[in-house]
Amino acid sequence: MFATSAQRRVGGRSLLAVLRRAVLAVALVAALGVIVAPPAVADPASDKAKVDAELAQLESSLESATERAQTAALAYQQATLALPGAQAVLADARGRVYAAEAAQHEAQRQLTAANDVLKTASKSYDDAAARVEAARDRVGNFVSAAYKGSNLLALKAILDSGSPSAFSERLGYLDRLAAEEHKALDEVTAARQAARELQGVAEYAQKVADDAERVAAQTVDDARTAESAAARAAAEVQQLVDTAASAKTVADSERGAVLQRYSDAKAESDRIAQILRSPAGQGPGPPTAPNGPLLMPTAGWKSSDFGMRYDPYYQVWQLHAGVDIAAPGGQAIYAAAAGRVAYAGWNGGYGNYTCISHGQSGGRNLSTCYAHQSQIAVSVGQDVARGQFIGRVGTTGASTGSHLHFEVRLDGEPVNPLGWLPSCFC
Repeated sequence: MFATSAQRRVGGRSLLAVLRRAVLAVALVAALGVIVAPPAVADPASDKAKVDAELAQLESSLESATERAQTAALAYQQATLALPGAQAVLADARGRVYAAEAAQHEAQRQLTAANDVLKTASKSYDDAAARVEAARDRVGNFVSAAYKGSNLLALKAILDSGSPSAFSERLGYLDRLAAEEHKALDEVTAARQAARELQGVAEYAQKVADDAERVAAQTVDDARTAESAAARAAAEVQQLVDTAASAKTVADSERGAVLQRYSDAKAESDRIAQILRSPAGQGPGPPTAPNGPLLMPTAGWKSSDFGMRYDPYYQVWQLHAGVDIAAPGGQAIYAAAAGRVAYAGWNGGYGNYTCISHGQSGGRNLSTCYAHQSQIAVSVGQDVARGQFIGRVGTTGASTGSHLHFEVRLDGEPVNPLGWLPSCFC
């Protein structure tokens, strides 16, 4: 009898068992490609918001620094903050390269195995087809003999036998001849069945091999894509490192100038305090001191609080003597209360700066000051009413953007303005 496809062996296992294993392997390799392809990344919006907040805080702390120092320190901080994320992307990209290379290697191995199975299955089918032809030839011989009368001659010879023993012997030969004919017919049937099964196995093996080849080609593409992503990530990391190093060099070179700026800013604030404590800066006296909250000097939102600021790059603490109200350049500024202008003009890092003395409040002289104006609309000694137009919002002096720096001073010393402004900040 002919062996079925399940009985054909490859390395001690049946062809179907090998094919099933090959199909699973190809499927696993394909799945691996899907699993390793997408990079694991954090929420970009969340990361950007965090970085933007840290940069804004640094920018505020550097407001009094030199422009060159601000640019360099911000560039250094931005590169430093972005570096861990870029390094994580690089590590992820390299991991995907390793995974893609492993998948590529496994896919190639499975392709080789599938081709080996296909070769064996094809040979088995070819052998089975050859056996079908041989069996057909054998049956054909019997048919040909019958057609030519050979079987009739054999029958006549049996009947013409002279003795019972000869008759019996020749009859037995006829039985064997008939059995051979049946056997030849059975061989044709079995050979055809085996050939059909092996043809199915061979076609299945061809499909597995084709799938393995497709997966192998895809893993090659995946590996190339991963390598390109890793190269880009490595270049980005190197660029951030270079940017940080270059920015640090510039920022360090500005250290002396920045520290001098900080010292000058404190000196400017102290000079204003002396002016406001002097008789000329005392204002019109107690009758004009406000009884309730001060008027909001301009419309906007609070972009920076009153208090001590720490410059993380130059490691210096400095007082931010007011609150910053972000507003469009050129927007009107109004006097927070009635009083007399004690200072109006340029004042270093404050830019265009106006201070109004409002008289006594709780036994101390109350003043409000307005910095970074694009325009000053009053002059020293001028009396102003509450809500009177006194200037316009700008970005003069040590300012990183259009806003009003608003101060409240008692006997010339800055205090937190939020306790004097409407609670709604409106």
